[in-house]
Amino acid sequence: MTGEQQVPLAVADEWAWHAVDNPTPSAADVVIIGGGIVGCSAAFYLARQGVQVALFEKGVISGEQSGRNWGWIRQQGRSPVELPMMVRSLRLWQELPAELGEDIGFRQGGTLYLAETSAQLAKLGEWLPTAREHGLDTRLVAGRELDEILKSGSSRWTGALHTASDGRAEPGRATRAIARGACRAGARIVSHCAVRGLERAAGRIQGVVTEHGVVAARAVVCAGGAWTRLFCGSIGITVPQLPVLGTVARTAPAAPLLDGQAWSPRIAVRRRADGGYTVAHGGSSLHSLVPATFRFALKFLPALRQGYESLRLGVGREFFKALATPARWNLDAPTPFERERALDPAPEDRVLGQLRAAMRHWLPEIADAPFLETWGGMIEVSPDVLPIISNVEGLEGFYVATGFSGHGFGIGPGAGRFIADMVNGTADRLELASFRLSRFFDGSPIRPGPAV
Repeated sequence: MTGEQQVPLAVADEWAWHAVDNPTPSAADVVIIGGGIVGCSAAFYLARQGVQVALFEKGVISGEQSGRNWGWIRQQGRSPVELPMMVRSLRLWQELPAELGEDIGFRQGGTLYLAETSAQLAKLGEWLPTAREHGLDTRLVAGRELDEILKSGSSRWTGALHTASDGRAEPGRATRAIARGACRAGARIVSHCAVRGLERAAGRIQGVVTEHGVVAARAVVCAGGAWTRLFCGSIGITVPQLPVLGTVARTAPAAPLLDGQAWSPRIAVRRRADGGYTVAHGGSSLHSLVPATFRFALKFLPALRQGYESLRLGVGREFFKALATPARWNLDAPTPFERERALDPAPEDRVLGQLRAAMRHWLPEIADAPFLETWGGMIEVSPDVLPIISNVEGLEGFYVATGFSGHGFGIGPGAGRFIADMVNGTADRLELASFRLSRFFDGSPIRPGPAV
């Protein structure tokens, strides 16, 4: 463990809705599968529109990637495809603390993309026309101006791309607060209750089968994160999605370097509400090969070519675990979702060592801050590194919201609002077309968005 102590993710402030405490409803207008930031946000905005919504989470609310991400609320560097939704999401983040009546750690301290060389800075500057097109306050900074934002010696960096309006929040705290807000608005949320499958007739949704009974519904939204491909595959729907492991650490309180977040290929850092930092490698993630890797290889090839410097491929027990997982199951017996309530991968020791070395070189002011927690997070990635927010052709009333590719926390409220509009039939048609599931099967070219 590179000399660091690994501590389990803190759940002291978890607010759980167990099936025994909040009995499974017999019916709802809309059922949401998955209690991450996207599912909880969709429940929040649907309930506020007067829709009777029930959300089921097989584990705990924000127990997986929604509670393990970097906590960035970032417009900077996003694909023009998802940037309009992200701009709307930032406005929703600004409203949420007052609407929820809770401190979710939201602050607008800005995002920095740091450059070591002039060539890197010029490359970062290529995004400025996109920023201007969408009315963002993004600009290049260097020297004394950079010093005022990042108090860690501008001589280490040639300059940076900076968006001052970008924000941050505490992932688990924010997601659970949104879930509480959804409940106050009338949503029913039940944790430790897996959805095993669907009830359908004549090509349309009739409801879901949970481990605690059947729930009738006119619409179902699958926002199951890294589990979405498995669930959809069990009902005959192909969702091209692969898992990627990220390693993250949380430091003890340390010197105030910045009020937002910064990224470089070597190190990514975000100031936390407790005075510490969330740190991660800026350019290292691991995909352990699984059978689906070969099934979707051609679809993911453009993304692999784009991210070959940062994505590592490995072979290990994940392959055999996936091979042993059934693709279909009976709905009257425990399923894979009950056998593994949450993905809890170990962080990579080698990456933790690289983090510590990068901190010593690039951020020496906080290099000695101990890691209080280290963890792994399983990110679900789509072939073009963009979300899938879509109806499913041939099954009326069934929707998929997945493939957020590590960008989902910041865009979560905006995606939730968009999902609510999609279910209600009021979402923008052009935007729906951009996120449709069928884009991966109708001959459309796959052009990956930015991976960061």
